[in-house]
Amino acid sequence: MIDIKDMSKIYEMGENKVYALNHINLNIKEHEFVSIIGPSGSGKSTLMNMLGCLDVPTSGTYILDGKQISKMSDDELADIRNKKIGFVFQGFNLLPKLTAIENVELPLIYQNVPAKERRERAKKALDSVGLLERIDHTPNELSGGQQQRVAIARALITNPPLILADEPTGNLDSKSGMEVMEIFKKLNEQGNTIVLITHDNDVAKQAKRIIKIQDGKLTEV
Repeated sequence: MIDIKDMSKIYEMGENKVYALNHINLNIKEHEFVSIIGPSGSGKSTLMNMLGCLDVPTSGTYILDGKQISKMSDDELADIRNKKIGFVFQGFNLLPKLTAIENVELPLIYQNVPAKERRERAKKALDSVGLLERIDHTPNELSGGQQQRVAIARALITNPPLILADEPTGNLDSKSGMEVMEIFKKLNEQGNTIVLITHDNDVAKQAKRIIKIQDGKLTEV
């Protein structure tokens, strides 16, 4: 699923070069559930941007689901993001004026999926996260945990090979956080590949494999 070889991301700070990622290697197979843990400033945000095709490396290679990402144009990267990756963010990133089902449908609008099919797939995705009875509620009518479940349903709607979750429990209380992690575990059991980025040891331990990032370098835990 993910094959990264000797990848670096270098930022120029005046005359200095800062290695946000320093010659990293990473392999993640299909159907794995991996957490990447590191403190602030460790390089995990940069790594998330690379994995999510939001940026390209300074050097090295990144192959995602058989496609060479490292040299793609912005338009090609946008296409990969739309088709290959489901994103779940700490801040939910829901549109406040849209209902839960309308938020979930959004990625399918960009793919020009007909309205009837969009609605059916969005209902199925919301049902999979236990929110079928709240489909007509707007985000401000939902709890934080429910909003994150809507965000997970939206990530699932395009059937992406990879789900990338960036601090998905960061804005939630402990009970809601545990419920969200149970959803990720269930999705992984159903065959989804999940990469979860976190600074929280307790969250990281719930994945089947833990990778630590520190000073732009990766170590397997």
